[in-house]
Amino acid sequence: MIVGLTGGIGSGKTTVAKLFYKLGVPIYVTDIEAKKLMVTDLGLVQKIKFLLGEQAYVDGELNRAYISDKVFLNKELLTQLNHIVHPAVALDFYKWYQQQEFNYVIKESAILFESGSYKKCDLIITVTAPIEERIKRVVARDLVTEKQVEARIKNQLSEQEKILKSHYVIYNEDLEETKRQVVKINTTILNKM
Repeated sequence: MIVGLTGGIGSGKTTVAKLFYKLGVPIYVTDIEAKKLMVTDLGLVQKIKFLLGEQAYVDGELNRAYISDKVFLNKELLTQLNHIVHPAVALDFYKWYQQQEFNYVIKESAILFESGSYKKCDLIITVTAPIEERIKRVVARDLVTEKQVEARIKNQLSEQEKILKSHYVIYNEDLEETKRQVVKINTTILNKM
């Protein structure tokens, strides 16, 4: 069984994914795996350079600041980049999924709905937090401005739309309460199997 885990930037998806992982659930973090593929898959590298220019890489590594500045200010470029990267990530996920032995896996993706990969999930969990808290977390984590975070948020489906399309919602404001929600959802999923 595939469980999609999503939420807006700064909602705490990574924190929630780690809590599920501690319960033994295999986790595939699409953002991490996409970044790996974007430097190891030579076909992907060439397509990204063609789309964004040679500056997309510095010494063989992703120039994330450059890429972020380009795509989060240009929705069309972001869409084109996603059309290049998502098929490679989907194939990589499928290979990984075939190797897992737990009752279910979690596919964590900020753009689960936007990419269309939610269609291949049996259940969906959305992580949410107050917008002010989300912005504060991302500013501290990524050392960016509030304006840059707001630009990223505008490129994602709204929290309300994600919640309406989800089977479960985790409200991530208090860590202890978040842990309780994760345990409850894990138990519910395992009991359905």
